[in-house]
Amino acid sequence: MVTDSSLIYRFGDFELDPARFELRAGGDARHLEPQVLSLLLLLASNADRMVSKDEIIEKIWGGRVVSEAAVASRVKAARQALEDDGHQQRFIRTIHGRGFRFCTPVAFDHVDQVPASLSRRDDPPRAAPVSEERPSIAVLPFQLLGDAGPFAFLADALADELIADLSRLRWLLVIARASTFRFRDRTSSCEEIGAALKVRYCLTGTLEEAKGGIVLSVELARTSDSAVVWAERFIAGPDELHDLRREMLAAIVARLESHIVQHEVELARRTPEAALDAWSAYHLGLDHMFRFNKADNLRAAGLFERALSFDPHFSRALSGLSFTAFQDCFLQYSDRREVMAERARSLAEQALQCDPLDPFAHLNLGRSLWFDDAIGESVERLGQCIALSPNYAQAIYSKAWAEMAQCEGGRSDADAALALRLSPLDPLRYAMLAVHSINALLRGDPASAVDWGEKAARSPGAHKHIAIIAALAANASGNGDRAALWIDRARQLDPDMTRANFLKSFPFVPSGERETIERGLHDVGL
Repeated sequence: MVTDSSLIYRFGDFELDPARFELRAGGDARHLEPQVLSLLLLLASNADRMVSKDEIIEKIWGGRVVSEAAVASRVKAARQALEDDGHQQRFIRTIHGRGFRFCTPVAFDHVDQVPASLSRRDDPPRAAPVSEERPSIAVLPFQLLGDAGPFAFLADALADELIADLSRLRWLLVIARASTFRFRDRTSSCEEIGAALKVRYCLTGTLEEAKGGIVLSVELARTSDSAVVWAERFIAGPDELHDLRREMLAAIVARLESHIVQHEVELARRTPEAALDAWSAYHLGLDHMFRFNKADNLRAAGLFERALSFDPHFSRALSGLSFTAFQDCFLQYSDRREVMAERARSLAEQALQCDPLDPFAHLNLGRSLWFDDAIGESVERLGQCIALSPNYAQAIYSKAWAEMAQCEGGRSDADAALALRLSPLDPLRYAMLAVHSINALLRGDPASAVDWGEKAARSPGAHKHIAIIAALAANASGNGDRAALWIDRARQLDPDMTRANFLKSFPFVPSGERETIERGLHDVGL
């Protein structure tokens, strides 16, 4: 049976379910045209920003020429489904001449129950007056609530281990234990701690005993005004503590990495472009890079180049440029595939020269090796990346992809599942799901392949290759009509898509499994 941490968008009285591809009001599904549902998914998954008309056309119509009236018609239908209109604009706001924005707070739910604090906030955060450009954090010792008994040592031990684990994130400045533990009595406010230690973020927590186990509550706040950025609660039973201790630490590190980066992006968006510093330009570049379309990929490259104009040895910006070259090559945005493949590798190597310990640089070098048919070497490089940052979900996913290409389905599935657990809201979530789909297809489980594949193809950011994977799964299950629909979707995104192009991006090793993929591509008309 396929088990996935299903992601659901909640706003007002509505639920938007990508896995089931439906909008629900009060639990009842509302029938909508597929393009209208796709538009709602695109807007809701990007509720923190305006989505341009060009991006809507590229994502919904595959970049084909469509009229303003066609876009307006889909927006009107989406509003009607939400009991909204062009005058009220309670959910979808028109930014005249530019695009649209989802203007109501959106909460994200999945199996692990994302806390309500993840809902979008409308109040603009104010940047903390710190001298360091890169994000910075202070991890305080956790407070004991009541008598924690034999678990009392964990209050200091968990905070101490978190400091060590977070220090592996090269983009994050982590204040040393000797300084943060001075605030053990917690009489100082978050703002005062921020001013004293010159940090943007403060992580605090409480620990209490419950029926022989522990309950750990953690909270990330910005020091400019003590507003909560993220919070979560972990529970470990008396027999689970040893195993869950590392799992809790891994989850906290992964969540912090995701939410701090997102918060830095929001700060950068509110900064005039002329005032962007190197780190702000880098974070804004990440935001555009993960939208997975040609226009935003070019925009991301420009922002990374701006960051490098401040600091030519900025490893992260070089890695970002490598990622944009990889994306250009993988998604075949241009006819310069060999040039972009070489650029992706060269920039990743430059990034490693600037910072040999940066996991992002190792990730990009590992991925660039896919274009040299050096999948085994890629797995080794990605393993080094994970050794540097054990909770780096995108590196773990990339390793799962490389293992998939080597037809090592068991290892690949385990790594893809771990990546999803560590980063359930990851911009590469669609790709993590697609890895499960291909592995299921290759082991002869078409039902699971269809389940994973369609979830992947309906996820935000899914590109033409993911639609083809959904088509392969549908064909293997005997549903030719469904396969044809997904192939039509892939051709909308790229009319020139061919079997050879797909296999260039997915270089499966010569094997019976590769022959299965090739037969499937032939059967679906590629």
